[in-house]
Amino acid sequence: MPADQAAGLRRRSARQPLRCIYCFSDSADSSVRLAHALHRIGRIPLLVDTQGRLFAASPTRSLFDWRHQLERRQLRTLPQTYGEGWYAPGVRGDEAAFAGLVNGYDYVMFDSGWGCAKFSLLPGAAHTVVMEVCRTDESMLHAYAVLKTLACFEGAFNVYLLGDQVACDHVQAAGCHFLEQGFASSICSAANEDDAFATLAVRMAGEETSLTAC
Repeated sequence: MPADQAAGLRRRSARQPLRCIYCFSDSADSSVRLAHALHRIGRIPLLVDTQGRLFAASPTRSLFDWRHQLERRQLRTLPQTYGEGWYAPGVRGDEAAFAGLVNGYDYVMFDSGWGCAKFSLLPGAAHTVVMEVCRTDESMLHAYAVLKTLACFEGAFNVYLLGDQVACDHVQAAGCHFLEQGFASSICSAANEDDAFATLAVRMAGEETSLTAC
């Protein structure tokens, strides 16, 4: 059975929603490392290049842009060692037709820069936000801006911070102090882990179990 069919059947048989991960960082390295970590535990991710910093130079990139692909209801994905990639700079999570084209993946990952603090969510999905925070005022302010944006959305989120531990502690403390407590309790830090990406992948797999139990 093809991998994408296996992923879709596995999720549907467990009655789980599609899981989306929104990755915010200064570079695309975080998204790629997390995709590899998920692949190592047997998950199939689609990594969406929303910033044009992952696949712009790919020689196998489609001649048709992502809007045309959505209109034709056929994504031109790029095979990667961790799953598949999709070159779609500027795409939004709530684009019409997108949700129906990605059901064959365990995770849909959006590689986002800090300039995308105002972003949209894939309807009907379970949402996780991962932010790599550096020990600079700019990075911490960007991370807190994303938290404020998330706090305005309805529904549940899992939010993970990684990067510099002091910076992550500051961002988490600000979220707990200024944002609604129910949302603030969803913010966790993995900055003190030896391999934060492997830790996140395992935690996300545990969340799948929790969703099944619910």
